Amino acid sequence: MDKRIVLTGAIFIFLGIILGAFAAHGLKNIVPEEKYIIIFEKGVRYQMYMGLGFLIVGFNASKVALSLRLFYWFGLLGVIIFSGLLYLLSITQIKVLGAIVPIGGTLMILSWLLLIIKIWKQKSTKDS
Repeated sequence: MDKRIVLTGAIFIFLGIILGAFAAHGLKNIVPEEKYIIIFEKGVRYQMYMGLGFLIVGFNASKVALSLRLFYWFGLLGVIIFSGLLYLLSITQIKVLGAIVPIGGTLMILSWLLLIIKIWKQKSTKDS
């Protein structure tokens, strides 16, 4: 198990549930348009996906003999930038934030691509 990855995944999920509840019950009082609630919920959804992915990878880290350092940092920064900026965009309606959001999405994609490449290159071992 990789405690750091598991803990980060659990925190993403914990905060995702709180932010999802906020989006469902409190955000309507803050944002003027439904489209901003949808944007906020997209941030929650991807944060939850990454949280679940982090839990799966983190709990199984001892089964793969590879460094998960870049996977972790790209994923962490990706969620912070992607979801965090979607939350800010929704609440502030500062549209320029939407131009930065794809950087976070790209980092999340790269984190999983790096993991795929590392697993692909890893020598196969038979399970006992």
